[in-house]
Amino acid sequence: MGVDTLDSARRPLAGQVALVTGSVRRIGRATALALAGAGADVVINARSSRDEAEATAREVEALGVRAMVHLADVTDEAAVGAMTDAVVERFGRLDILVNNAAIRREGAFTEMPLAEWREIMSVVLDGAFLCARAAIPHMKRQGGGRIVNIGGVSAHTGAIERAHVATAKMGLVGLTHALAVEFAPTGITVNCIAPGKIGGKRSATSGAGVALPNGGRPLVSREGTVDDVAAVILTVCGPAGGFITGQTIHVNGGLYLT
Repeated sequence: MGVDTLDSARRPLAGQVALVTGSVRRIGRATALALAGAGADVVINARSSRDEAEATAREVEALGVRAMVHLADVTDEAAVGAMTDAVVERFGRLDILVNNAAIRREGAFTEMPLAEWREIMSVVLDGAFLCARAAIPHMKRQGGGRIVNIGGVSAHTGAIERAHVATAKMGLVGLTHALAVEFAPTGITVNCIAPGKIGGKRSATSGAGVALPNGGRPLVSREGTVDDVAAVILTVCGPAGGFITGQTIHVNGGLYLT
């Protein structure tokens, strides 16, 4: 095996550019690092956490690729357009979009303020819509690209006090299907990754209040890690993911069985 072949195997995303929204913590940060480790230049996005974004960017650059920090609210149409333009101006292309930005709220449905419902929908659904709409023209000009929407197990199981989150995340499944069908002829794949019980404080209520196998515990006898999720995102973004589109891929250790 020649040197070029080895380099290609080790860094299959070399020369590509990835934008990961909400990429300063947890799954977003792990995804940024996984893509960087595979050779992609990575754009770190946050709404306002510049210090965390800069720290993540330094971690990305330590992997031997370029990083760019761009603060933008994904619910702001003009800000998303400016972010995408800045990415293409800096790097000349945009190959991968990971729609990870989200917020989490909990509350009884009958007491849920409309403003809170709309806030969740705006960040999760409007954000994914705006980012995909801005990115797709650039991907089409390049002859292809990858879009990954980050869903969640509660969209498929239901969950107590998270009707807004579950609804928004299921909306991503519909968006994934629609974009996959519409843009397959242009070489763009679109998939949804649905994590469940991925460590930390948030995992305690994943799938809460519904009947799940094994008493609501992952069948593999451990909770997941952010790296477990990032590895699957990397797969669908890489050469091995070229024949995967329109799918919701569950990363939950058997917590929820499709």
